Amino acid sequence: MERGEPEEGEAGAPGEFRAPPPPDDRLWRHPSEVAVARRPDGRAPGGWAVALVSGLVGSVLTFGLVAATGALDRDAPGGVVRELVSPPVPAGERADPDQVVQIAERVSPAIARIQVGGDRPGSGSGVMFRDDGYLLTNAHVVDKARTIDVVLADGSEHDGELVGADALTDVAVVKIDREAPVPVATLGSAAGLRVGQAAVAIGSPLGLIGGSSVTTGVVSALGRRLPTAQGPPLLDMIQTDAAIAPGSSGGALLDGSGAVIGITTAIALSDSGAEGLGFATPIDIARSVADDIITTGRAVHVWLGIQGRDLDAASAEQAGVSGGAVVVDVVDDGPAQGAGLRPGDVIVAVAEREVRSMSALVIFLRERAPGDRVELSVLRDGGRTSLPVELGTRPMDAAER
Repeated sequence: MERGEPEEGEAGAPGEFRAPPPPDDRLWRHPSEVAVARRPDGRAPGGWAVALVSGLVGSVLTFGLVAATGALDRDAPGGVVRELVSPPVPAGERADPDQVVQIAERVSPAIARIQVGGDRPGSGSGVMFRDDGYLLTNAHVVDKARTIDVVLADGSEHDGELVGADALTDVAVVKIDREAPVPVATLGSAAGLRVGQAAVAIGSPLGLIGGSSVTTGVVSALGRRLPTAQGPPLLDMIQTDAAIAPGSSGGALLDGSGAVIGITTAIALSDSGAEGLGFATPIDIARSVADDIITTGRAVHVWLGIQGRDLDAASAEQAGVSGGAVVVDVVDDGPAQGAGLRPGDVIVAVAEREVRSMSALVIFLRERAPGDRVELSVLRDGGRTSLPVELGTRPMDAAER
């Protein structure tokens, strides 16, 4: 997607993409300065776009379809990592106000503000997940940063070191040096998420001084695929109506118990501005990538080689299963094709673990390493069959999982 920039002092035509204005004395911006997407033919889309939500910088994405990516919840090497996988708030219930207060008080100390210096200065957020100074954020927040300044909830400022970043998942790890342990967030899992359950977002919007910001809503969709203007799409994203403002990118999306279920990444925009939809990278993916970066310096992505979608409720009931992942397409010469997987197959279990969605499938697969063999339980032509598959390493040019 090409970007058009108006001449200096020109407001630009309605629906035209506008580059973010340079930093100045104004904290708040007029709605006309909000960037919107353009179609390849140059016309305003009249629909939605998706923009990454770092402070003064961000790329425009186009809205896309559901696909699959990788995810994993591994034990982090060293440090203290608090983890919690708790029952979600029942679907359709928003978090109780008193409960939100408790969540905010407990989690806000682990949310940091990130100020980036360089050719593209900006701000974002980060989630402390190890008490020895490691935090999770978005790769686009720290992209091409010459300096990284991390401001903790207690107001203390620290020089941040970029440990590594993964453009495929838009996840980055930053390290600060501090003698005393830092507060850390409790990490949960996105594997059991349900549409309608409570969601709480905490971040540092617009680089504002004075602590983090808290918003509430629900998980409004799962498994979103967001094609990017450049590079591979963001896959398996969590959609929420909890407000996510620019600068909150890299913050925490929490469930009703206060466990981190995602790292906030993008917001939906239209001609009129923000549409009240935000997107977060599942914490399983973010944690997996972070562990890889800390251990080896780069992220390693397990590859099955399929495109897929969730099995709809009516088909699941007819098949007598609680859910599944429908194979839409099989990548040529990929692990799935070698195992005999076909379009139309429905994956309902991995290594005897029930699969209810594409999100669950990829999270389970990321618990394995490239070269591992796993047994897939597949519904095909009214029957069930088992297919052993040897997982591969995602090729650099592979568009899907």
